[in-house]
Amino acid sequence: MIAITGASSGIGRATAVACARAGMYVAVMARREGMLGEVVDEIRSMGGRATAWAGSVDDPDSCAHFIEHAERELGPLFAVFANAGYGFEKPVLDTSEAELRRIFEVNFWGSLNTIRPALPGLLERRRGHVLLCSSCLSKIGLPFYGPYCATKACQDDLGRAMRHELRARGVCVSTVHPIGTRTEFFDTAMARSGGELALVDRSRQRFMQPPERVASAVVRRLKKNRGGEVWTSLPTRLALSFAIAAPGLTDFMLSKMVARKVRRTSERG
Repeated sequence: MIAITGASSGIGRATAVACARAGMYVAVMARREGMLGEVVDEIRSMGGRATAWAGSVDDPDSCAHFIEHAERELGPLFAVFANAGYGFEKPVLDTSEAELRRIFEVNFWGSLNTIRPALPGLLERRRGHVLLCSSCLSKIGLPFYGPYCATKACQDDLGRAMRHELRARGVCVSTVHPIGTRTEFFDTAMARSGGELALVDRSRQRFMQPPERVASAVVRRLKKNRGGEVWTSLPTRLALSFAIAAPGLTDFMLSKMVARKVRRTSERG
């Protein structure tokens, strides 16, 4: 059985359906109860077993109740996928204290809130898999997305450390690194940013990946039951590896990108 947060849409929903198709029982959690019901109905219509819990990952008690509910309804947990999160486009210095704390509460602390109540059972059974939905941007501080990148880097580093801490105890840990994905993420980011996104031209979204591609990669990782990084784009992974190896060139390219954004903003204003 797998428990997935942020499962009412996007990557979470696609992963829930893909896991059900692979024969897993699925427990889903998100704030939007109605949309969760649709996910459960879809899985049950396929002949799968699923249950839902409405709650927010920034509430540790809600996450604990979710895991308890999942195991009560569907049996012992095998995997937990901390997937809930969001982003916005804004300069770091223009980001308020409340905005910064909020994105860490959801993206980073929400991941911990999700996996902590699941781990005692996994460790007792010496079998299971923890997944954290990080991002390709965990490897680079993208201008105007600094807070989001920081939360994803925290997830990435936390996952790598836990991967080696828990391996000998029978629990695998994987971090998932999607590239741009066609989900509600950008609509939410636009709403939280107060306008159109300067760095994400909607015309380019046709080059983004569908959430089902990420879901398929997660299912493959679960079948292998081996911890590690999960990527869905080799070119992106190689490009970011090069960016890390050549920080001077990366800074040069980022400065050009910022200059283009400033120019577009001034032309619109």
